[in-house]
Amino acid sequence: MRRVTLFVNGSSTNGKVVAVYGSLEDLLSVAASKLGIRASSVYNGNGGLIDDVTLIRDDDVLYVSEGDSFEDPQEDLIGAERGQTHTDWLTLNVGGRCFTTTRSTLVSKEPESMLAHMFREKDVWGNKQDSQGAYLIDRSPDYFEPILNYLRHGQLIINEGINPLGVLEEARFFGIEQLAEQLETLIKSSQPPDDHSPLTRKEFIRFLLATTTKSELRCQAANLQGVKMLCTNAEGASLRGCNFEDPAGIKANLEGANLKGVDMEGSQMTGINLRVATLKNAKLKNCNLRGATLAGTDLENCDLSGCDLQEANLRGSNVKGAIFEEMLTPLHMSQSVR
Repeated sequence: MRRVTLFVNGSSTNGKVVAVYGSLEDLLSVAASKLGIRASSVYNGNGGLIDDVTLIRDDDVLYVSEGDSFEDPQEDLIGAERGQTHTDWLTLNVGGRCFTTTRSTLVSKEPESMLAHMFREKDVWGNKQDSQGAYLIDRSPDYFEPILNYLRHGQLIINEGINPLGVLEEARFFGIEQLAEQLETLIKSSQPPDDHSPLTRKEFIRFLLATTTKSELRCQAANLQGVKMLCTNAEGASLRGCNFEDPAGIKANLEGANLKGVDMEGSQMTGINLRVATLKNAKLKNCNLRGATLAGTDLENCDLSGCDLQEANLRGSNVKGAIFEEMLTPLHMSQSVR
């Protein structure tokens, strides 16, 4: 699977990371949906028109137009830099330790992250400041430092004595997806071999393809530890009692998946990533969703009764008609940043 970042032609903000499957027409269809434009052409960073999907490489940055010619996104950046003043510098007070950086460092590399949204424009989030003017963030400074350095130079460097799992949790909290993937790979590679390794995304996709209709899919009480199913179509499937939790701390990733009408009752899904997934009419009764990412998720008419939603992030989700009765813990909108 290849993953690329898509921007609207001439822009370097509000990019969308998508998986590349099928033909160029399939990619244009996804681009139109994600970017909200009538996508008809794709260019690489040098302005070259891409007419064959096989020319696209993993981690490419692509620019999508509605038929107009390529516009250099650097001109947009230059214009933004001209408007910057000394206020681009700011100080973050993270758990009592201060870090001085620039607004562009927090915004540029991961434009869709929580940090980027917090500091893209002054006071949009109403960020609280201490007596010295530093922005207060109630997170671990030890785990935040590798994240800030990654945003500065793009390299993952973890000092001795720092647990990568802690850094991974912070990366997920701040929505820095590319760094989270690097950390997951690092953590998995450091684990001893296991004869009972979790089901991989490729293996699960093969399983999905083996069924003529997804409503026939029965995968009850299966071990799906750390499975990656980004944008997977499992509509109407039965995944009752499945275990998505990985003892090594690698969280299952079902971001953007179509799980409409799926039955996942009683499943263990601590920390699972269901960001912008579709769970309309799904049955999640008595699931463990502690610390789950449900930001932007469609939960319309979803049965969440008896679920453990402590520390779950439901920001921007659609909960119209959802059932929250008999919850084990109070519904908590994850907003730990102060």
